[in-house]
Amino acid sequence: MNDRKGLFTDAAILKKQGRLRLPPAPPREREELFLDATEDLLSGEGPPIPGIKIKRRQVNSVHVAHVEVQTAEAGRQIGKRPGHYITIECPRLRTRDRSVQEEVSQLVAQELTRLLRLSPDAVVMVVGLGNEHATPDALGPRVVDNLLITRHLRSFIPEDLRGGLRAVCAVAPGVLGTTGIETGEIIRGIADRVRPDVIIAVDALASRSVERLLTTIQITDTGIHPGSGV
Repeated sequence: MNDRKGLFTDAAILKKQGRLRLPPAPPREREELFLDATEDLLSGEGPPIPGIKIKRRQVNSVHVAHVEVQTAEAGRQIGKRPGHYITIECPRLRTRDRSVQEEVSQLVAQELTRLLRLSPDAVVMVVGLGNEHATPDALGPRVVDNLLITRHLRSFIPEDLRGGLRAVCAVAPGVLGTTGIETGEIIRGIADRVRPDVIIAVDALASRSVERLLTTIQITDTGIHPGSGV
C-alpha cells in the first residue's frame, strides 16, 4: 500500500506475525527523566515499592512531586540511584506567560534552597552541560549565558552591602565531540581549583513523551551522566 494508513497497518501485521524486528526499549538507567521510569508508581496504578517515599502538592497550575528513593534495593527496582527526585510540571509554561514563568522560577528556587541548605558564604558553581550549537541540547549553555556571575565581584563589595549576593561562578564545558576532552575531566579540573561548596549541573533531559517538552523541570541530588539519554 502507498498510503500512510496502509503502511502502518502492514507494520502492525508484521509485528503480530513476528516478522518485524523492532529495537528494544532502552533500559531504565538510560531514561533520564524520572517520570518516564516511574509513571505507574507516581500515578498510583502500580504496587507501592518499599523504600520509596512520595509527596505531591499543587501550587496553582504547577504540580510538584517529591520522591525519595531511600534504599539501594528500591533504586534497583526502578533503575534509579538512591536520593531525592523533585519534578515540577506546568503545561502553561508553553504559553510563555511571564507570570507563569515567574511562579515556576520561584518554586525552583524554593526547592533548590530546601535541597542544598547552603550557608550565606557558600560558593556555587553552575555547569551548563550540552552543545550550544544543537538546539535540543543547548539548554545548559543558554542558562549559563543568562546567569548573574558574582564570584569575582564579592571581594570588591563592602560586607554590609552584599545583601543576598551569593558567590556564583559558571562554565559551559561543551561536548567531547568539539573539545576532545571528557566533560567530567573539565569539571573536575575547574572544581579542584575553584573549590565550590556545591556544583549545580544544568542539562536537557530526554523524555518518552512529547507532552513533557517545555513543561517539566527535574531536580535531583543523585548526579547526572552526560549523554546517558543517547
